Amino acid sequence: MNAISLLSKNKKMTKKPIRNNMMNLSKLIAEQAEATGKIYKIAVEKIVPNPSQPRRAFSDESIIRLADSIRQYGILQPLTVRRPDPGYDPDHAAEEGHIGEVYELIAGERRLRAAKLIGLAEVPCIIIEVDSCRSAELAIIENIQRENLNMFEQAGAIAALIDIYNLTQEEIAKKLSASQSYIANKLRILRFSGEERYLILSNNLTERHARALLRLRDPEQRKQAILVIAQKGLNVSATEEYIERLLEPKRKEESVKRTMIIKDIRIFYNSIDHAVEIVRRSGINVMTERRENEETLELIIKIPRRADRLH
Repeated sequence: MNAISLLSKNKKMTKKPIRNNMMNLSKLIAEQAEATGKIYKIAVEKIVPNPSQPRRAFSDESIIRLADSIRQYGILQPLTVRRPDPGYDPDHAAEEGHIGEVYELIAGERRLRAAKLIGLAEVPCIIIEVDSCRSAELAIIENIQRENLNMFEQAGAIAALIDIYNLTQEEIAKKLSASQSYIANKLRILRFSGEERYLILSNNLTERHARALLRLRDPEQRKQAILVIAQKGLNVSATEEYIERLLEPKRKEESVKRTMIIKDIRIFYNSIDHAVEIVRRSGINVMTERRENEETLELIIKIPRRADRLH
């Protein structure tokens, strides 16, 4: 059997341009499906994953439930795929176990995994004509719109969109109909290491817990704090109070250091003033000037070279 077998009869083709701005994925699929009227059955081994898929973790339990549903009712919503760009490397596809013509998945990875689990040879698909950049965008947006992405997958998807289109946070906020502060808060949590992310997710901490933890700069202290918060079952308010207590000794230490620095500078100034006064008493007209800004303290001492200016 060919990799593709046409399921539905061809309808009259009508050209509809793909919009350049970000469009809801389901709307785009519906438009192209209406335009072509085609749903194809494609062999599962011909479908390659989307490299821009933001989801990194798939629940085995949810895939099994979906597989049971597909076994009983079939795949009710076709997968969305595209033909790879002309420069696609067929040897890479062969290394991944895909032989001959392949199709890149845009939406429907859970359905594809479930279909493979129950041994389906083919799955229904809609083929849309988009380039790799647009494909990445659609895959990311489709996942952002789903509520079951974890906080780090959501943040990673937003960061990927920013990288693809070289956008500012303000611009991506407008495109996603979100506030700039929402985007900024999402991106902040990407500062966590892989180990910290695992601890946060495995202990069922929320995004607000995570943002509170970012106030701790030491990764080891953060990891210990995550475990304490999880063990004690602290809510967000209690977590913020706990973080505040952890930061208090550090603040006191920094305050003492600043006080010592200020005292040291005053001693330095007094020493310079004393030395200048001694020089003046010897008959040399020494001039001093002080300048200060947020980063530096500048002290200028002017001593005349000509003898007639010594007095």
